[in-house]
Amino acid sequence: MSHQSDLISTDINAYLAQHERKEMLRFLTCGNVDDGKSTLIGRLLHDSKMIYEDQLAAVQADSVKSGTTGAGKIDLALLVDGLQAEREQGITIDVAYRYFSTSTRKFIIADTPGHEQYTRNMATGASTCDLAIILIDARYGVQTQTKRHSFIASLLGLKHVIVAVNKMDIVDYSEEVFNKIKADYLKFVENLDLQDIVFIPMSALDGDNVVNPSENMPWFTGAPLMETLNTVVIANDRNFTNARFPVQYVNRPNLDFRGFCGTVASGIFKKGDLITTLPSGKSSKIKSIVTFDGELEEAFAPMAVTLTLEDEIDISRGDVIVGEQAIEPIIADKFKAHIVWMTEKALTSGRQYIIKLATRSVPGTVSLIHHRIDVNTMEHHDATELQLNEIGCCTVSVSAPVVFDPYKTSHGTGSFIIIDRLSNSTVGAGMILSVGDEDVLTAVSAEERAARFSQKATSVALTGASSADVAYQLERKLFDNGHATTVLETPEAALIDAIKGAGLLCICVGGNADLVYNTDELTLDDIYAALKEEKVIY
Repeated sequence: MSHQSDLISTDINAYLAQHERKEMLRFLTCGNVDDGKSTLIGRLLHDSKMIYEDQLAAVQADSVKSGTTGAGKIDLALLVDGLQAEREQGITIDVAYRYFSTSTRKFIIADTPGHEQYTRNMATGASTCDLAIILIDARYGVQTQTKRHSFIASLLGLKHVIVAVNKMDIVDYSEEVFNKIKADYLKFVENLDLQDIVFIPMSALDGDNVVNPSENMPWFTGAPLMETLNTVVIANDRNFTNARFPVQYVNRPNLDFRGFCGTVASGIFKKGDLITTLPSGKSSKIKSIVTFDGELEEAFAPMAVTLTLEDEIDISRGDVIVGEQAIEPIIADKFKAHIVWMTEKALTSGRQYIIKLATRSVPGTVSLIHHRIDVNTMEHHDATELQLNEIGCCTVSVSAPVVFDPYKTSHGTGSFIIIDRLSNSTVGAGMILSVGDEDVLTAVSAEERAARFSQKATSVALTGASSADVAYQLERKLFDNGHATTVLETPEAALIDAIKGAGLLCICVGGNADLVYNTDELTLDDIYAALKEEKVIY
């Protein structure tokens, strides 16, 4: 919903043009469980007149049944927590987005969950935001999730943080409580890269310092939340120096046009600029910058445009067009990065994934986990794997050289996601720190082989009338699911040992082996399930 404007009734085209030109601010709310994130967003929308009457009536009715605010009060959190499980438990599970505008800005709000097991949701919501509102319950002060979310905000390069000390009404609007929480938080973030921090005491439930200044806290002379959101300066947050344009699509509608489509990741591109395409290193000049509405003289982040060049050079999806600048991007097949792990199956070094960096997807592995980061103390701990929601510093190796920047230089070319090859699910997200160190090449260990193939080197003997046929069927099924295996129709002890030494599964037709299955009694699926149960494959 948008703010009220006289232009809506008098000149709708002028209103839409005015609305289109407004600056966009994306922000998220985060913090510990029950700090009041959803309530704050509901109050922000309610007090700024951004709720339709039927929405408000529905929330009033639901407050009687599902609300947690007590009799006579509207539970504004229900405006955001729409899932049945969220309303039943009074918590936020999924990331919820809300949209509104004022006379000066458009806003996209991401309400993120506070529970530790939903940290990946918070990281997802924060990845596209300009600002974070970190809520702190005035009764409890800085909590574990407060620290975790602040650390993730720092990792993701959010330059603006509003620390909203909520539920001040429960502590009698105490200035002393507010100052203590402020001091504790500033002590924790001393070593984090958070540059612009604003503290606001408030009561989201009663509306103190949300849209209007609080009469209950005359000692606070700062601006309320809405005014702060309207005035925070974000225009200089993007990198307009180092021009980067990852090519997403080559547009060739006819013989007379060849354009390269994509979104400007950073910097500014102008007609006539000398550019270089990487990794090939070929150079040309920008002939035109094309959009649906016509040609432009320049394009900057985060505009989606099509570039045409004066020369016919070979460019394809995944290449990066760069302008002339002091800082050149890095081309390498190894880089060091912070990784947030997002799935139940742990990250282990050596396992193969798809690494998607900007518009380029390449096979790769996490070749080394340097350490796991304790987000409560910022201490580094030795680790051989990362579990769900854990954050670590790792070296990533890819099968072909890729073009990238440190994340601090350019978010668009300095971030990546990790995709599981079989399920095609996103299992991790990373922020690049630097090019990878030159490793000392050592012998491949049995643990590394096991991680690469998701299996334990084992010999499996099949007996029965159809053992040979089932052996090759089992080999195909294992191979299609990412495992490495081979069949021996004439098993010999020396060959079996050599195959197991290479980290493979050895399927033998008859003979002795670590595991024996009778194909007269068991089907192919039974044998495959048994291998999973024995943790031979995983």
